[in-house]
Amino acid sequence: LKVPYELKARREGSANRNGFDQHDVVYLVMPDRFANGDTTNDSRPEMLEKANRGNPDGRHGGDLKGIENHLDYIADLGMTALWLNPFVENNTPSYSYHGYAITDFYKTDPRIGTNDGYVGLVKKAHDLHLKIIMDMVFNHCGNTHWFITDLPSPDWIHQFSSYTRSNFKAPVVMDPYGAEADKKIMLDGWFDAHMPDLNQNNSHLAVYLTQNSIWWVEYADLDGIRMDTYMYPDPEFMALWRKLLRNEYPNLDVVGEVWIENKTLHAYWMKDAHNFDGYNSGLEYLTDFPMFDAIRTALNENTGWKTGAERIYYCLAQDIVYKHPEDNLTFLTNHDVSQFYTLTGENFGKFKLGITLLLTLRGIPQFYQGIEILMTGDQGKGHGKMRKDFPGGWVTDTLNAFTPEGRTPLQQEAFDYVKTIANWRKSCPAVQTGKTTQFIPENDVYVYFRYNEKQTVMIVMNFADTERTVTTARFSEIIKDFSAGKEIITGKEISELNRLTIPARTSMIIELHK
Repeated sequence: LKVPYELKARREGSANRNGFDQHDVVYLVMPDRFANGDTTNDSRPEMLEKANRGNPDGRHGGDLKGIENHLDYIADLGMTALWLNPFVENNTPSYSYHGYAITDFYKTDPRIGTNDGYVGLVKKAHDLHLKIIMDMVFNHCGNTHWFITDLPSPDWIHQFSSYTRSNFKAPVVMDPYGAEADKKIMLDGWFDAHMPDLNQNNSHLAVYLTQNSIWWVEYADLDGIRMDTYMYPDPEFMALWRKLLRNEYPNLDVVGEVWIENKTLHAYWMKDAHNFDGYNSGLEYLTDFPMFDAIRTALNENTGWKTGAERIYYCLAQDIVYKHPEDNLTFLTNHDVSQFYTLTGENFGKFKLGITLLLTLRGIPQFYQGIEILMTGDQGKGHGKMRKDFPGGWVTDTLNAFTPEGRTPLQQEAFDYVKTIANWRKSCPAVQTGKTTQFIPENDVYVYFRYNEKQTVMIVMNFADTERTVTTARFSEIIKDFSAGKEIITGKEISELNRLTIPARTSMIIELHK
């Protein structure tokens, strides 16, 4: 048996590529639901599922060309990095649009584009100063993958006497009292019936997955990786994989999906954590589900001893469990939860408070497509209905929200709000990488500062439904050397800092000066 293949030369300086960090703002796109730039590939004869935009759970036709056509929109919004949900082949008979049941780890799904097309998208993104983060999945694959229909060895996947699904109880992995039986089901159980659980303890599979990730970094010129379901594969393999990848690319960054709201359990997965069992994941960045949970809950309750604005205060106070709390990917929504505007009860004031928090707290902010135009989507109505198409991404759409003319006045206000703060953040080192000092919320008003030696930013947030006036004397330890400032959202100069009046559900971002 002879299989021809090409050995390509490495890119010049490839090993020294830089990743993404707190200077960036990440924009997440679901390729099938963003824009259809090539209608000729919507359905392919060799693919099991055809396009049907009328089916919320079906394929809608979005593709790489559609994303490429709107890279300027993403850059103009103030984003600096682009994360796509998996675009590689998912040749399954249904629900293939989401991309997480991979059937070929090396091939772009032909209904989304081609490998060359992806490389072209990356190059154009780089020309617009957008970094590229690739979504990878090591825990499972699709049940029609060729190495599942014809297993290379019986231990290629985890198998039980009957179908066994994961218990999804991630704490058992680091639980000092956890039962081995529970841990086995958590790690080895299948994610879903059409997603066989891969056994990374098989040495050949371990090499295959590792080489695949290195190949994509080199071939497509990636800036980072987002690893799906990070807590579910074999933990020791994941730590080894991170080490091997770092050996090839010392400055390439990886963010792992760590879906757990408890901070102590969450911190277990961050690089160099002081874990009781000595485990070190080697993972730089975590998806910040604790902060996500705090923000979405805080915005929908009154401020009390530990509720409302206090909830965010306490969440930040618990950053003591992290060696580097700034190494969290913060977010208000993603492809797995309801759209943020829906989470706020479609309250525009709450929406703006959330955006302010996302873009001024420590960490790496991440947006999901459509949040900036108040897109709605309720997880309770099903994932397909939650993951709506971006309006204007299809030629048959009656409205095109990629343009100001296609947005309602409120959508335009939301877009401008995000754009203003996100673009300002690009040139604000104090917010990107500076220190944080927060003050206990009083009278529904939460105040914190981001600062470094050269710059100080004051964030004032009114969580109440009515106007609040704040006397700033209690903040003197930070503001004593400042007499005025510029409010970033409105662009207005503030000549008097002693008293600030903040309308209901409103934020002020004040860049202080003497």
